[in-house]
Amino acid sequence: MSESGSPLPSGRGAVSGAIPSFPLISRAPDDVVFRLPGEAITTAMLLDAAHRLADILPDGAYVANLCRDRLWFAVALVAAMLREEITLLTSDRSPARLRALAEDYPRLYLLTDEQLRGMPLDQHLLARSPLPVVRDAPATPSVSAAQVAAIVFTSGSTGQPLAHRKLWGALVERSDDAASRFGFTRSHPPSIVGMVPPQHMYGFETTVLLPMHAPATAWCGPAFYPQDVAAALRAVPEPRVLVTTPLQIRALLRASAKLATIDQVVSATAPLFGEMAEAAERRWKTHVFEIFGATEVGSIASRRTVADDVWHTYPRVRLSRDDAHAGRVSVHGPFAEPCAVNDVITYLDDQHFRLVGRAADMVKLGGRRASLAELTRILTEIEGVSDGQFIAPEDLDRRPTARLVAFAVAPQRTADEILSVLRSRIDPLFLPRRIILVDQLPRNDVGKLTDQALGILRTQIAGD
Repeated sequence: MSESGSPLPSGRGAVSGAIPSFPLISRAPDDVVFRLPGEAITTAMLLDAAHRLADILPDGAYVANLCRDRLWFAVALVAAMLREEITLLTSDRSPARLRALAEDYPRLYLLTDEQLRGMPLDQHLLARSPLPVVRDAPATPSVSAAQVAAIVFTSGSTGQPLAHRKLWGALVERSDDAASRFGFTRSHPPSIVGMVPPQHMYGFETTVLLPMHAPATAWCGPAFYPQDVAAALRAVPEPRVLVTTPLQIRALLRASAKLATIDQVVSATAPLFGEMAEAAERRWKTHVFEIFGATEVGSIASRRTVADDVWHTYPRVRLSRDDAHAGRVSVHGPFAEPCAVNDVITYLDDQHFRLVGRAADMVKLGGRRASLAELTRILTEIEGVSDGQFIAPEDLDRRPTARLVAFAVAPQRTADEILSVLRSRIDPLFLPRRIILVDQLPRNDVGKLTDQALGILRTQIAGD
C-alpha cells in the first residue's frame, strides 16, 4: 500500500518546487508541553521518552495508538514518527475492528497503556511511569511536510468508518492557525484541559498537536466526570482553556460543578445551541467558542456562539464554490488536498459561511423541514430529561405514514409527560410517534451516536 503524498500546496517555509520540513516538536527544550498531577513534562522529557520507546518497538509499518493516557499517547505518536511509521487513530477497540484494520494495513501492531484481552494483533504495552528529568536534551528532528503522520477514521455516525490521511505539514500548519485564532501567546501560554480522547480528530488536534506546536500545555490527568474536570482546572495555572463537547457542557452545568476561572471554553463534535453557550458563559464567566470541522478536513473554522452565527475560517484556510455542483463547497488549506464539505452550509465568501445543518440531520415531512439536532435540543431541555435523541425511520421519505420517534433518559418522568411538554414546543408535524424511555443511549466517547448505534435503536422502532 502506497502512502506517498500528492502534489502539495505551499505553506510556511516553502521554497518554489521544494517540500519543506517542520520540527517534530516546535517548542523549546525547557517548555512545559504536558502536565500530570504534580508533574510537568517538558519538550526534552517528551523527546527523550519517545526516543527510548522508538528503540524498542517492533518493526512495523503502521501503529494503532490506543493509549488512553494523553501523555503516553503523545510519547507513542512521536516514537512512531521517529521510526517513520504511520499512526492509525481509532477509538473502536473491539477485536473485530482491529482485525479489519490489520487486513487493510499490513504489519500493523498495537501500542497501548493497558493490557487488552483477545486482541488479534501483536501489542506493545507501555509501562506508565514518571519521566526522568533530562539534562542533555535530544535534538529535535525535522519531518517532511509530505510525510503521512496519521490515518484518522470517521466516527461511523454516517456509515462505515472511512480513512483519511493526514500529512505532517497540514497538521503543523493547522496547529499554528488554531493558536493564532484563539490568541495563544508565549508570554501567557494557556493550560488546556481536554475532555475528549486523543484518538478523535478534535481531541488529537486540540490536546496533543497544539501543545507540541503552539505555546500551550495540555493536562494529562483525569478529566471526564464533573468532579475530575473541577480538580483538573484547579491543578493547572491560568489562563485555562476547557476543550469539551455540548453533551459534556450540559453535564457540567447540570452538576453545578464549581470550576476554577476559565479563560475560554472550546466546543465541537455537535451543534452547540445559543442558550447553552449563554448559560456556560454566565455561570463560568468565560467566553464559549465552537470549532467547525470534520475528520475529512480537520478543524477549519470557529465562532463565538452567543455573538455570531457566521463561521470564520482559520487564517490559512479558504473555501471555494463548485459551479458545476450547486451548493457544493470545498476546503483548501496548506499541505492538504481540496476536500468537499459534507454539511449544508451557506457560502458567504472564501473565509465566511453559515451552517444550515448536518446533511444527515435534516428531515422533511409534509413539505416542511426540521433539524433532528434542534428537536433533540428541545427534548433534552425538558426538566428531568438527562439525555435524548430524535430518530427518523430509514424509510421516512418513502412511507407516508412514517413518523419520528424519540428516545429519552428520564428516570423521574413518564413518556406521556414528556410528550405533553413537546406538544407545546414543536410543530405537531414533527411530534414523535412514541417516546421510548431507556436507561442510557449508546453514545461513543465523544458523545456521538454512530451509525451502528442508531441501527440498534432503529430496531426498536421497526414497523412503526
